[in-house]
Amino acid sequence: MPIKNIVTEQPVTKAKLERAKELRREMTPAEKLLWQEIRANKLGVRFRRQQVIQGFIVDFYCHEAGLVVEVDGDVHDLQKEEDERREKVLSEMGLRVVRFGNDEVVKSLSAVVGKIRETIEKQKSAPC
Repeated sequence: MPIKNIVTEQPVTKAKLERAKELRREMTPAEKLLWQEIRANKLGVRFRRQQVIQGFIVDFYCHEAGLVVEVDGDVHDLQKEEDERREKVLSEMGLRVVRFGNDEVVKSLSAVVGKIRETIEKQKSAPC
């Protein structure tokens, strides 16, 4: 189960907040596709885009399920260590991180959404 009020009680710098807003305006094509499938409670839970958590900006975040969804482009091949560090910090907070490549989202959108749905169900039914 996620830490209570993980999003609302954290300090966020003005620069980080502006960067998150910029990323929301300039989503990648894969992020846009996925957002259309998970927004507006379509999976029974609410997702936020480009949410700041512990100084990191995650692509999509669902507080109710304690779930972070990342959509990785080619740049992530060059920053594997940074991604691992982010994932470790988020996992230590009780969050589950799932990653999909841009190509996977574009070519297999329904499978990606299905995996997110499964993960939500597992997270919501997990003991506290």
